[in-house]
Amino acid sequence: MDIADVVTCVRVAHEHDVRTAIRCGGHSGAGLGTCDGGLVIDLSLMRGVRVDPSAGTAQVEGGCTWGAVDHATHEFGLAVPSGIVSTTGVGGLALGGGSGHLSRAYGLTIDNLEAADVVLADGTFVTADAETHPDLFWALRGGCGNFGVVTSFRFRCHPVRNVIAGPVFYDVSRTGEVLRWYREFLPYAPRELNGFFLVGAVPPAEQFPAQLHGHRVCGALWIYTGETSRAEDILAPVRQLGAPLLDGIGELPFPALQSAFDGLYPPGLQWYWRGDFFTQITDDAIAAHEQYAEVPTLHSTMHLYPVDGAVHDVAADDTAFAYRHANWNGVIAGVDPAPANADLIREWAIRYWEALHPTSAGGAYVNFMMDEGHDRVRATYGAHFARLADVKAMYDPDNFFHINPNIPPAR
Repeated sequence: MDIADVVTCVRVAHEHDVRTAIRCGGHSGAGLGTCDGGLVIDLSLMRGVRVDPSAGTAQVEGGCTWGAVDHATHEFGLAVPSGIVSTTGVGGLALGGGSGHLSRAYGLTIDNLEAADVVLADGTFVTADAETHPDLFWALRGGCGNFGVVTSFRFRCHPVRNVIAGPVFYDVSRTGEVLRWYREFLPYAPRELNGFFLVGAVPPAEQFPAQLHGHRVCGALWIYTGETSRAEDILAPVRQLGAPLLDGIGELPFPALQSAFDGLYPPGLQWYWRGDFFTQITDDAIAAHEQYAEVPTLHSTMHLYPVDGAVHDVAADDTAFAYRHANWNGVIAGVDPAPANADLIREWAIRYWEALHPTSAGGAYVNFMMDEGHDRVRATYGAHFARLADVKAMYDPDNFFHINPNIPPAR
């Protein structure tokens, strides 16, 4: 697969009105990387990464996973802000925003995108950046796959090699206590410290004590990217909460942290997820977390990712990402290997979400959405929706790229 193949596929599919999905890492919980009775353009063979250490950039082909990017950049002591699972496809995560371990320090993935090569709906090939096709470049940064097939990204890198990171887990019965402490501590912590709050179950992996395997827990996965000499002082408040079941914080290479969840989430699992942004973690939200924190299966979880710090440095209108005012990006993920448990994980996720949603900022991170209807897509893009619809009309007036959280073209 190369750019010429992508151009041919798009032109033929558009000419013959063939439903077309774009696939990279296959991590879409809603299954938007595939379709029945149509064409799947699988970019996974386009996986080259070229790092320019002098410029501090990485040129990344559209079929790469983040593990491939981490492997290439780590050699030079660099990293691109991304998510938390290395098998995730670059394109899907980046085009939706990209929040993860490095967000507080270095912003979202889209905040570090300098240019993108794009095959448009008519088969035209363009490069979009701040100077060329600026409207398209704005829309790509958060507008998901609505505007074309991105065959290559140029990202800005940051100095990250080894980090101080790891989980601190408490019994799930302490969810309210730990979350009340977390909401007060993290917003005032240095940007170099990131920690996403979670509820879940300890996986049966060798890095965890056998007596904790399957134990339902709450806690956070911490990462500190600053000067190692300051790590002990910065992390001291984390260790003052007291009596954790596990304190797994230590020094490790950044790619090792990025791939820590890969074994827990292999291909082929049943997934159902719901999400929302939150400006605050209210008392009502904490009550909902306490009610539903007992996850129904080993793989199911809830995460609250911080999206403050450097994410707030970018102006609200600079990209299509509409929730610069939010402080957390939440996801409730019902996950299990057994198809027989599909209803169980779906019902848990929906009940949890319904209890939390009234405390949210109103919309969701586009990468954490199922097929939830047009109103949810509008809520996700908020005041940016009308401009996105105008850009869609300019670059994809027939809505050829519609297997996504869809933005119909303005009429």
